[in-house]
Amino acid sequence: QVRLVESGGGLVQAGGSLRLSCAASGRTASRYAVGWFRQAPGKEREFVAAISWSGGISTAYADSVKGRFTISRDSAKNTVYLEMNSLTPEDTAVYYCASASSGSLRLVRSYDYWGQGTQVTVSS
Repeated sequence: QVRLVESGGGLVQAGGSLRLSCAASGRTASRYAVGWFRQAPGKEREFVAAISWSGGISTAYADSVKGRFTISRDSAKNTVYLEMNSLTPEDTAVYYCASASSGSLRLVRSYDYWGQGTQVTVSS
């Protein structure tokens, strides 16, 4: 069992920044990646960014956030961060972190443990 807890969401003005955290606990040794997804009202959950550490650190980003968001990991704290800059109202959503043991990082079905989500609201 793996438990994931997100934090750091909130209300920010357009152009502002937020840093989300995803703290993992439990049986994390078999995990190889953590991803961030988001879901806006009435829309499907979509991939935002992911980081894997099997055989070296590798990251992936959705085109919509590339250059604005940065994902990183503190292995000593078992925590993954999502630094979000130049936020726009289109970034408003509930952000979820999830843990994967295999599969493509961009696909929801690759992730078998999910956090409860944290709300990010960007005002114009």
